[in-house]
Amino acid sequence: MRVLVACEESQRVTAELRKRGHEAYSCDLLATSGNNPEWHLQQDVFEVVNEGWDMMIAFPPCTHLAASGARWFEAKRRDGRQQQGIDFFMRLILAPIDKIAVENPVGIMSTRYRKPDQIIQPWQFGHGETKATCLWLKNLPSLQPTNIVNGREQRIWKMPPGPDRAKERSKTYTGIAKAMATQWT
Repeated sequence: MRVLVACEESQRVTAELRKRGHEAYSCDLLATSGNNPEWHLQQDVFEVVNEGWDMMIAFPPCTHLAASGARWFEAKRRDGRQQQGIDFFMRLILAPIDKIAVENPVGIMSTRYRKPDQIIQPWQFGHGETKATCLWLKNLPSLQPTNIVNGREQRIWKMPPGPDRAKERSKTYTGIAKAMATQWT
């Protein structure tokens, strides 16, 4: 399969897809922090979205959409940032690709678009942490848990401020990346 992994600089999902023999590329405005820059398209995803992909797994920015930032929603509505986030999300979910998964935390897309098809947690995929993650799916099945573990830490939520905080918080857990690559291809 040809798979576009949109808004992914880490290459965690891309690498898992490549291990399984798929032609997968990460695409992000940021340079990749992964080990394979030759699999990374450092550009606007909408410049490549129409290039005949079989599937897209997208991780759009949640900064202006996540419920965790609700106290700033009014200002984000007034200056247009929230609408820009909604429009970006919708362009991804409506892309002309047969199979699509769009990931985002619990937030306004449940009301501005529709409820997600599934909400997953890292502890269902081998990581003893909580981080509710919504998935909106087109022609893809719900992910099945692969390794339910104990522990319900909130490591991501408790992460201290710093220059790489947003980038670190957005990285896909390896167990979830493996499940996506295995179950959706």
